[in-house]
Amino acid sequence: MAGSSWGTLLTMTTWGESHGKGVGVVIDGCPSGLELKEADIQKFLDRRKPGQSRYSTKRQEGDEVEILSGVFEGRTTGTPISLLIRNLDQRSKDYSQIKDIYRPGHADYTFDEKYGFRDYRGGGRSSGRETVGRVAAGAVAVRLLESLGIQVTAYAKSIGPIEIEESRFDRKEISRNSMCMPDAAAAFQAEDYIRQMMEQKDSVGGVVECVVTGMPAGVGEPVFEKLDARLAHAVMSIGAVKGVEIGDGFASAKSRGTENNDAFRMKVSEKKPVKTTNHAGGILGGISDGSTIVLRAGFKPTPSISSPQQTVNRQGENVKIIIGGRHDPIIVPRAVVVVETVTAFTIADMLLQSMTSRIDKIQKFFSEE
Repeated sequence: MAGSSWGTLLTMTTWGESHGKGVGVVIDGCPSGLELKEADIQKFLDRRKPGQSRYSTKRQEGDEVEILSGVFEGRTTGTPISLLIRNLDQRSKDYSQIKDIYRPGHADYTFDEKYGFRDYRGGGRSSGRETVGRVAAGAVAVRLLESLGIQVTAYAKSIGPIEIEESRFDRKEISRNSMCMPDAAAAFQAEDYIRQMMEQKDSVGGVVECVVTGMPAGVGEPVFEKLDARLAHAVMSIGAVKGVEIGDGFASAKSRGTENNDAFRMKVSEKKPVKTTNHAGGILGGISDGSTIVLRAGFKPTPSISSPQQTVNRQGENVKIIIGGRHDPIIVPRAVVVVETVTAFTIADMLLQSMTSRIDKIQKFFSEE
């Protein structure tokens, strides 16, 4: 299977299946000397793990990370970092009834067409559990970005028809409610809406917004390796993401140039230009412009629902299906940290690539004793 690796200089390769012995990731290209311990990674995995509220799957996984290589005496060594998270609460028998049935909204049919078989135990590599490795790798990237004064923060902007109010925005509120929304009132409304959908045996989608602050200008390439293109690629590779916006996104298609262009003014204290608005979302021509990077990811409703659905089986027969087992009625709250860490990893990789863009900076680096 190709396509399990991501990055150019800083790379990750995720591995494992939903109901295998474990999942994990190998990170290569991380500079040596970065302070790193398992607790730095665990706090991100804890935000993603299941069973934390009535709105997530009841699968009980501690998701405890083990650093197998690449770290010595609390610092990275510059060699590959291998991370393992063991699976402890698999119930493969929950999926035996659907092993020959293609679940609507899942990758069952396409996976079978591509490989001639599928791991029906929770979807195998197509399962959302694959994101455990991404989060672990992204946690390492967060440590790298923190050392450079760059911060990445994601949160649920909307759940179903419920959207946060900017006037009530409170960053601290993100970790206080089960919806991961920076708006307590919107979170309460979202919980009520999800309860209604659960009673109707239905599921809910939503939008995750991610902002990057402290980002220097000049990161990204102007053609195929644009910073926004790489971010979109990374975020779109998360299961259930069906759309990505940068800055004003699709709203910019309805605006005029006089509205959408971000005016520049000189910031005398720093002797550099700054934008008075940020419709572009922090990226111009595929290169960071020094302002806050803003992206959004649209997640579809969880396809595993307990309402009857029409489908077919491997024998080519029309059948009905009611999906049992343990599933999230909404994945947006648990996906917030996935978007955050995947964004962090991509930003870190692009920063490393930008170090070789100018000869004067290369000469300065190698002339230093």
